[in-house]
Amino acid sequence: MSGEEEENAVELKIGDEFLKAKCLMNCEVSLIFEHKYEHLQQVSEDPMNQVSQVFEKSLQYVKRFSRYKNPDVVQQVREYPLSFFSFVRVYMPYDFDRILSRHQLTEFELCVLCNLCPKTAEEAVAMVPSLKTKGRAHSDEVIEKMLNDLSLVKRFE
Repeated sequence: MSGEEEENAVELKIGDEFLKAKCLMNCEVSLIFEHKYEHLQQVSEDPMNQVSQVFEKSLQYVKRFSRYKNPDVVQQVREYPLSFFSFVRVYMPYDFDRILSRHQLTEFELCVLCNLCPKTAEEAVAMVPSLKTKGRAHSDEVIEKMLNDLSLVKRFE
């Protein structure tokens, strides 16, 4: 971003580095931390010496606030609904033709929605105002459908 422009998440002015970065949902961070924790336990004779208090608290936090627990579901949320819903379609008649990429969600927006789990379009827009920005403003119905589809993933976890 130029020195003159101020960062503003409402307008997705969060810096080029952040817009291009891979954002992680809490559930993804939890999986990474759990893997690291297991690795530390395997390589150390005294695993408690290898785990800092900050790491331990961070792991507890992301576990507590992770919406999705199953690693396969975490991946499927990102690919939503192409992989996960391909088998759900067999069991449930549901229109899964719209995928998150068609809604032009950024990594940032997807992660915020998945981490904060808004229940209504109004809550989603309050948390992620960029959903209503000029040029790609989503209707409340489209936002509700995205939220409902993400809730459906959770129910099948």
